[in-house]
Amino acid sequence: MLSTLRNSLLYYDHMAWYYLNTRWHNALGDMIIPFLRNPWFWAPLYLFLAIYMPRRFGKNGWIWCAAFIITFAISDQISASLLKPLFGRIRPCNDPYFSGIVHLIVPCGGGKSFPSSHAANHFSLALFSAMSLGHIARWVWALALIWAVGVSYAQVYVGVHFPLDVFCGGMLGASIGWCTGKVFNNQWKLA
Repeated sequence: MLSTLRNSLLYYDHMAWYYLNTRWHNALGDMIIPFLRNPWFWAPLYLFLAIYMPRRFGKNGWIWCAAFIITFAISDQISASLLKPLFGRIRPCNDPYFSGIVHLIVPCGGGKSFPSSHAANHFSLALFSAMSLGHIARWVWALALIWAVGVSYAQVYVGVHFPLDVFCGGMLGASIGWCTGKVFNNQWKLA
């Protein structure tokens, strides 16, 4: 029973990957989407937050910046150092079964695939930001979630993750961001 469920889940995961990575791509997407997963593409946003938050909220803004970094560190350590070695799933771009069909746009990397650290990290930061800033500006929720979904989708599009990797990474990150956002709001809620 459990084996059948696992096989069924992997079948649908591979089918979704097949369409998202090999069928639903075009030249414009191939040019733009890799930027979504590149940390340097988001560096201006991080720099803006590092300047804006302390200027706007003073001491609590500095604490917010520290909590933002701590949220990232927790998510990254759990996904990359704990769960990836535990599950050991091979990336689609390294899997011999998919090597002939993968639409690889970026270097594959040698690390493991499950869960996606990009998805975990960006969903943790998105939920933390939305939880801690959403009461001030409701639009932060939509923007933060679109940002995290875009980065996660890019991981599948470029060929380095399966959809299940990014879904589970996103759920992990969202849980972490929700928890750190809740702790932050209980101690230093921004006004």
